[in-house]
Amino acid sequence: MDFRTAIHTAANVGLLNHNQKLMMLGSCFSDNIGNRLATAMMNVVINPFGTIYNPMSIAASVERIIENRPIAGMDLFQQNGVWNSYAFHSRYSMSDKEATLTRMNRSIEQAHEHLSRCSAVIITLGTAVTYTLRTTGEVVSNCHKVPQHEFSRGMADVDEITRALTGMVDALLKFNPQLAVIFTVSPIRHIADGLETNSLSKATLRLATERMVRAYHGKVLYFPAYEIMMDDLRDYRFYAPDMVHPSDVAIEYIWQVFQSTYFDDFSTQAIARCERVRKRLNHRPMSGSREAVERFQSDTRTVVRNLLKEYPYLAEIPEIEEYIN
Repeated sequence: MDFRTAIHTAANVGLLNHNQKLMMLGSCFSDNIGNRLATAMMNVVINPFGTIYNPMSIAASVERIIENRPIAGMDLFQQNGVWNSYAFHSRYSMSDKEATLTRMNRSIEQAHEHLSRCSAVIITLGTAVTYTLRTTGEVVSNCHKVPQHEFSRGMADVDEITRALTGMVDALLKFNPQLAVIFTVSPIRHIADGLETNSLSKATLRLATERMVRAYHGKVLYFPAYEIMMDDLRDYRFYAPDMVHPSDVAIEYIWQVFQSTYFDDFSTQAIARCERVRKRLNHRPMSGSREAVERFQSDTRTVVRNLLKEYPYLAEIPEIEEYIN
């Protein structure tokens, strides 16, 4: 007797390769999987605008990346002692206006260059709920704790989301025809507005992504992160203490399914090897002996050099290059 309903993903093994460049965009689930890719020493850019939840803002950020369109000083506003942009997450906000602009625009430039050479973009939609700035009509990526009366709250319908995603995918494929686009719906529950709103929001996103898969057969794919969390794991023990975010165990499980869905045998072996080396790089010897520390560092450099002989493309990973030098 089987007491769980395992999700069987479509056979896309080999779509992604360990030596490719990838980009993650969207909700904090993009950060979760993106960090796993980075730990595996893949060349990945993760949320260059910070965490973004709604499809309209994700599409707007992609448009800005493709156009390499910088943020202007007039686009910033000051709140709680720091300068913010409604297009960026607060982790980019700083007390110095010029430093904030520099930081944001450097991220746009780097994302533009990376996207031009990407093999795939993985986009995680978090919610269909939107917040529109009343003074401009702009759907914002982040409210930055601005008083709520400055915004009108709404929920985008399937047609609105489909139009936004269609324009985004068309622009992506024109900019980089080699791209594969993988959509996911975030398994993170948005419960501030109630579970009923969360359910409606997720269903709306799921319908829109299904339309995209059908319209761009073979170029747009769907990875069932949401379904794995809701139907395969399906237990509160797989949530973090806040009962909203997946636990580390759940994220690791979904990451393993993601690997088996999209990576070939060469890549899964490379990922496992790189994860082990990453642990060594992150390790700090407990011994206070200078001799022991120097021996550990020398052995680690040897391990990294041997890794580069097997996977020479890893030389493009900045921290590897820095460690060897």
